[in-house]
Amino acid sequence: MKRLLVLWSFFVCIPLASAQVQGLPDFTELAEKQGQAVVNISTTQVIKGGNQMMPFPFDENDPEFEFFKRFIPKMPGGGKPREFENKSLGSGFIISNDGYIMTNAHVIAGADQVTVRLIDKREFKAKVIGADKRTDVALIKIEASSLPVVRLANMANLKVGEWVVAIGSPFGFDNSVTAGIVSAKGRSLPQENYVPFIQTDVAINPGNSGGPLFNMRGEVVGINSQIYSRSGGYMGVSFAIPIDVAMEVQNQLRAAGKVSRGRLGVVIQEVNKELADSLGLAKPMGAVVNALEKGGPAEKAGLEPGDVILKFDGKVINSSADLPRMVGMTKPGTRSVVQIWRRGVTKEITITVGEVTEERIAAAQQGSGKKPAEQASNRLGLVVSELSAEQRRDLKLTSGLLIEDVRSTAARADLRAGDIVIAVISRGATTEVNTADQFNKILAQFAKGSSVTLLIRRGEMQTFVTVKGLNGD
Repeated sequence: MKRLLVLWSFFVCIPLASAQVQGLPDFTELAEKQGQAVVNISTTQVIKGGNQMMPFPFDENDPEFEFFKRFIPKMPGGGKPREFENKSLGSGFIISNDGYIMTNAHVIAGADQVTVRLIDKREFKAKVIGADKRTDVALIKIEASSLPVVRLANMANLKVGEWVVAIGSPFGFDNSVTAGIVSAKGRSLPQENYVPFIQTDVAINPGNSGGPLFNMRGEVVGINSQIYSRSGGYMGVSFAIPIDVAMEVQNQLRAAGKVSRGRLGVVIQEVNKELADSLGLAKPMGAVVNALEKGGPAEKAGLEPGDVILKFDGKVINSSADLPRMVGMTKPGTRSVVQIWRRGVTKEITITVGEVTEERIAAAQQGSGKKPAEQASNRLGLVVSELSAEQRRDLKLTSGLLIEDVRSTAARADLRAGDIVIAVISRGATTEVNTADQFNKILAQFAKGSSVTLLIRRGEMQTFVTVKGLNGD
């Protein structure tokens, strides 16, 4: 009986183990074939140092320069300027057999010399065709022919949960292969408005940047670009630029050496549930316009603050992050149709797309600093005062109330002293506020515990803020 039990266990366990092994993907063929088109990229940047002859590549602007200057003796021949070479490593992949290679813009940024090493150990000096910092995409070229090239994927087929493989040179180890799955698509990262990143759990480390991310069919789905890390090393979250976005950038770089981007001249905000309810939208979607650039494309076309952009050239705006990407990839001068939601009605407006010419920096926030303890707050927990004629003239406003103090409920909604309440939005209707009495009468119409959406001016920016849980008194 004991022997039978052992035999039964043996025959039962073997099929289970085999099933588990069969369920795992085999990356060997993909690595062997696709690794041929992956390259190592090394860059050299010449840094001019000071007069100290030091055996380390610090220049005089480095915080540690003074420390080493004091405790490391001068080398013979001191007093003459030194030049140091700063070297860095990255990855890339060949997209044409005549030597065009894609990588990250940050891999070749500031480089005086770019060297490409192929899998067969041949090395070439590369020419930088162009780089785009906003998407972190760069195109370089080597003088070679009959090179192996990658195949590009149809991004519509990429699914969350599918296996993906990265090939690159982490820490300089050529053609290292790591694997994982697609964790998410369309990720928005801070200060990255033009890229809907692919998030993966593929191990990506310094040196992997610029390398390809493959699907199991051996097609490139993205360019490995960033990791989320608190240590500087891989922590299970990495991001890749979708290959369709990268190729659009590459086409412009190859044609003109730079990227031209469209712009509307609007400041937008995400539409959450509370704001959707206030504007009368059936569900949270689109991008609400907070402010318009004076004389910009959107203002000229007739857009107004409070409009919600639902579609751009027929493409649905599910999230406000979708709009900058769509507009940015539109050729300046294009006449585009935007569908908007205005006061409970959809409307279409044609806009001639402008061109992004320089980085725009958000205006600094300002506040009055006044916090009067004596004055009573209203149902939102706000102490407000009317703007003087001089203040309205300076701010170029025809209405609005200055928030002097924020208490109770409003404090949780990120309202601040110094903000200016321009209007109250309810069920798609926008009511401008001019006096404290008028503001309080508007608030009196809301039931206790309801939410109120305000149009706020903060510095040079406008934003919508929803205050939840209106007080009863």
